[in-house]
Amino acid sequence: MAAYVPVRWVAPLLYGAVLVGGLYYAAAGLGEGPGPSGWRTAGFVAAIGALFALEAAVRRRPASRVPALLARCGLIVAVVLLDTSGLSQVLFVLLPFTAYFAFGRTTALALGALCLAGLLTSYVLTAPGWYRDLERVSDLLMLTVGLVLALSMAAVAVGEQRARLELQEYAARVAELSAAAERNRLARDIHDSLGHHLTAMSVQLEMASDFRALDPDAAQRALNEARRSVRLALGDVRQSVRALRDEAVRPALSAALAGLALDGGAPPLVTVEVSGEEDGYGTAELTALFRAAQEGVTNARRHALASRVTVVVRLAGDTARLVVTDDGRGFAPATAAGGFGLVGMRERVQLVAGRVEIDSGPGAGTRLTVTVPRGRTGVA
Repeated sequence: MAAYVPVRWVAPLLYGAVLVGGLYYAAAGLGEGPGPSGWRTAGFVAAIGALFALEAAVRRRPASRVPALLARCGLIVAVVLLDTSGLSQVLFVLLPFTAYFAFGRTTALALGALCLAGLLTSYVLTAPGWYRDLERVSDLLMLTVGLVLALSMAAVAVGEQRARLELQEYAARVAELSAAAERNRLARDIHDSLGHHLTAMSVQLEMASDFRALDPDAAQRALNEARRSVRLALGDVRQSVRALRDEAVRPALSAALAGLALDGGAPPLVTVEVSGEEDGYGTAELTALFRAAQEGVTNARRHALASRVTVVVRLAGDTARLVVTDDGRGFAPATAAGGFGLVGMRERVQLVAGRVEIDSGPGAGTRLTVTVPRGRTGVA
């Protein structure tokens, strides 16, 4: 309950109203008895001033709840004893009102009951037959109504503050999840783009090293292809930066896949076939298809030792289907541990409600099939 704060204008407003009413009664001589003396009026004003100061102190140090409640109770009793107008009894509603924020509903209800019991006890002890006195009965009823309204207002305010805190916590969780999703997306992009080009560069540099003495021309061609891979990697880095700045453009899937066929010149030989229209497929779907194809080609080059890779994409009216096949050494999908590339590819495809299937076996090559529905958006 320490997080909840009372409605700040309620207490000062009541203090001000009681102060004005008390001074008016004192100046007009309307109080009971021979009239308020100077010391009584001064004490009344001083007690009201102390209540104002207490509210300011509690606002600066909200942790001192129990001392503040006791001090407020003592000062209100002093004001009631010094006031000749009788209006100051309304200040008793502040005790359960402020206690609701600091201690909860049970304590507030208990204090409200104590306030009513205290006033009723004072009537019984000091005014026999008070129940036939219209003014005292009216005061008791008005205090009861004031307590009900004050507790109702406190309940509404606490509920609103609780809802705001829950909303802030929810927003913080959403921000944390969004940050985690963004980290995962960046991890996938780094692996899919830079990992692909670095693999090609590694193969090309190995070729340049192997053919440096035997075939200088072949070594030079491999170095040229390595330089080209570096440029492509830099282009992917710039594209990722544009995406972080919300400047990403819609990818052209056919052009991106054509780049895979031209990527490197080193084995394996990659052929690409794309049919259908890209219209109706969002950036997330097209990116997922391209990254899956890129992962399939990278794995064929890095692990499968394939000589040929075929990439076929069919963009139909309701679904897009990507099939990547190679003639490499294959593997057993049921027992193989998925690396970052396969994990990232599955995550990316699942974000667009797609499906990934891998058909492979030792010595039988690998067939990767990715199916993505049309007309859904996701996170690229």
